[in-house]
Amino acid sequence: MRRTPVSQRSVLQSGLADLADVPATSRWVRSGDVRLHALDYGGDLPPLVVLPGITSPAITMDFVARELTGLVRPVVLDVRGRGLSDEGQGYGLEEYADDTEALITGLGLEQPLLLGHSMGARIAAVVAVRGKVPLRGSVLADPPMSGPGRGPYPTGQDAFLRQLSEALRGTDADEVARSWPSWPRREQELRARWLSSCAEQAIVATHHGFEHEDFFGWWPRVPGPAHLLYGADSPVVTAAGAQEAAESNPSAPLHRIPGAGHMIFWDAPEAALAALRTALTTMLSRPRSGA
Repeated sequence: MRRTPVSQRSVLQSGLADLADVPATSRWVRSGDVRLHALDYGGDLPPLVVLPGITSPAITMDFVARELTGLVRPVVLDVRGRGLSDEGQGYGLEEYADDTEALITGLGLEQPLLLGHSMGARIAAVVAVRGKVPLRGSVLADPPMSGPGRGPYPTGQDAFLRQLSEALRGTDADEVARSWPSWPRREQELRARWLSSCAEQAIVATHHGFEHEDFFGWWPRVPGPAHLLYGADSPVVTAAGAQEAAESNPSAPLHRIPGAGHMIFWDAPEAALAALRTALTTMLSRPRSGA
């Protein structure tokens, strides 16, 4: 009888202690059999659901979320297989979209905005196109544009698994800095403490999806208002990819972030946050549908 591999993922005590420094409340919802955790920054402002990247638990987006609390109510999801959320039986875009819709419904978030980075941007596109929950708008930050017939994702699976192995063995901010030297020190420290919470199968399956699920099968159908942010030096959204994105969904403004690679908020936080605020403010200035 074939046995399911035992997951080695773990959440360090030092990582859990990080939650005490985050101005957010833990929320829990179910998506089928999967228990999902999210960080809710509270308040009466319009909700913004934040969907992080392939190896980014919710807490690693805290530095983005707390900069937006005067404009929106950020709710950052621990995507299944990351952070405090359960693992799942599937890690495709449809399963991730199911989870996002369950979060919105479970927390009673009325017409939220969506913000997704990398993997999260792909998820946001699918949620917007499916239209199962009403949205006020979406912002996609440097979505992987690799896919069938488009070449491989620029970071190989082996690189992700090497970093995960370091985290499971026990790593620190200095070791993280070898891969991400320009990041703020706090973000290097958070990655060192939280990367081990990511399930290997979630990373492997998502990386496979980067190369076998076509972003451009969804992007042209993403309804407005929608904005796309990308790094000027990103290997994930190339100049050709940005041009195709502009041509295939011409109603969606594109924002080029100078000095940023794929990790736009980590590489160029001031410029990336300024572009994000502009996009969110523009969408919030529009009346809600049905209002």
